[in-house]
Amino acid sequence: MKKILLVITFEIKRKISNKMFILMTFLTPFIIAGFVALMFWLSTEEQTEYNVLVADESQFFVGKLQGNHYITFLYSNNSLNKCLDKLNRDDVDVLLYIPHNIIEGAGGTVKLFYKKTPGLAFQTMIKSQMEKLLFEHKLAANNIRPETIHSARQTVKIITEKVNEKGEHSEQITGFISIFGFLSAFLMFMFITMYGMMLFKSVVEEKNNRVIEVIVSSIRPFQLLMGKIIGIAVLGIGQFITMGIITFILVTILSATMMSGIREEYQKYLKQQKLVYEKGIEANIGQLENFQENLEVFDMLKQMDKLNFFEIFFCFVLYFIGGYLFYSAMLAALGSAADTDADAQQFTLPVTLLLMVGYFIAAKMISNPDTALSYWASFIPFTSPIVMMARLPFGVPLWEILISLFILYVSFILMTKISAKIYRTGILMYGKKAGWKEIIKWMKY
Repeated sequence: MKKILLVITFEIKRKISNKMFILMTFLTPFIIAGFVALMFWLSTEEQTEYNVLVADESQFFVGKLQGNHYITFLYSNNSLNKCLDKLNRDDVDVLLYIPHNIIEGAGGTVKLFYKKTPGLAFQTMIKSQMEKLLFEHKLAANNIRPETIHSARQTVKIITEKVNEKGEHSEQITGFISIFGFLSAFLMFMFITMYGMMLFKSVVEEKNNRVIEVIVSSIRPFQLLMGKIIGIAVLGIGQFITMGIITFILVTILSATMMSGIREEYQKYLKQQKLVYEKGIEANIGQLENFQENLEVFDMLKQMDKLNFFEIFFCFVLYFIGGYLFYSAMLAALGSAADTDADAQQFTLPVTLLLMVGYFIAAKMISNPDTALSYWASFIPFTSPIVMMARLPFGVPLWEILISLFILYVSFILMTKISAKIYRTGILMYGKKAGWKEIIKWMKY
C-alpha cells in the first residue's frame, strides 16, 4: 500500500508542478463565467432603434403600422427618389417603399432601403403587420367580418409536466433541460477523455524512456498501474472541484449583478400570473403583456429554479470517477503495448470511438430524450457516464442511478484485472510490434 501511495504522490506532484495545468485550473472558470456573461448580455442587449420612413403609394398602410420602443414609423407623400434623398440626409434609418398596386397585383412585394442593417426580427415584424392588414382588407372586400375569422383562431401553448412513480407531476421545459443535459454530457465526455489521455501519455512516455525498467525493479506492475490511475483520479477530482467552486462563485456574482433586474421582473411576473389564476377575469390580464419580451428568459429562470444542481453535481462527480477509472484502466493497458506514436493512435482510436458513441446518444437526446437506446445506454459502462448525465435533468429514479453506478464500478474492477495482465507484460515488451491478437494472448497469462 505504501508503494501505491508513493506512486500516487509522485503523479500528483509531477502534474501540479506543470505551469499549464495550474493556469488552466484557474483560467477555465473565468472562461466559463465569461461565456455565461456573454450569452446573458446577448439575450438582454438593447435593440437597435430605427426611424422608418414609409413611402406608401397605395395610401393603404398610412397610419396603420404600429411601432414599439425601438421602431418609429414616419409617413411621407413624396416620390421614391425624394424619400431616398431624405434617407441619405435626414435622421432616417430605413425607407419602406410600398408600390401603388400592392393590393391588386404587386404580389405582396415591397422594398426596404436602409442605412442601418435591419435584422430578421425587424423584417418579420413589418411583414407580419402588413400581411395582417392585407388579410383583413380582403376579408372585408368579400363581406367576411375579420372578427369572425379571428375568433375562430385559437393559439395553443403546450406545458410539459413530468409524472414520477408516485403520481406527482411538475412542469418542465424540455428544450432547456435537453440543452442542459447535453452540456453536462459533453463536459463528462471532455473530462474523461482529457484525464484518460493524460494517463495514457504518461505510460507511453515512461515506457519509451526506459524509466519503467527501473521502476518495476522495486514495485509490482499492478501497484504501479493502480498508483498511476488513482493518482491522476485524485488530481482530476481536485482540479474539477476547484474549478467548480470558482465557477460557482463567479457565476453567483454575475447573477447578482447582471441578472438582478431580470430577477425582480420575474418575481413581479409570477405574482401577476398567480393573481390571474386566482381571480380569473377579475384580474388585469393585460398586465401580463408588459412581460411579453422576457417570457423566454422567465421560462429559463423557472426551470433553473427547479433543477437540483446539487444532485446533478454529486452524480457528475460519481460518474466521472467511475468513468475515468473504467477507461483509464483500459488506456493504461493499451499504452503499455505501444512503442511508437503510430501504435498509440492505433490503440486509442477504439477507446475514443466508444466514448463518441455515448456522446452521440446524448446529442440525439436533444430531439428525442426518452428512447430505449438512451435508457439501456445509461446502464452500459462504456456509455453510462455520458448518457446518464444527459438523462439526469429530466429526472431519473434513484434505483436506476444506483444500479448504473454499481455496474460501472464493478466493470472497473473487472477491467482493472484484465488490464493488469496486459500492463505487466506490455511495459517490458520492446522491439516487437504488438497487435490486437498479441494483446488478447497477454490477457490469458
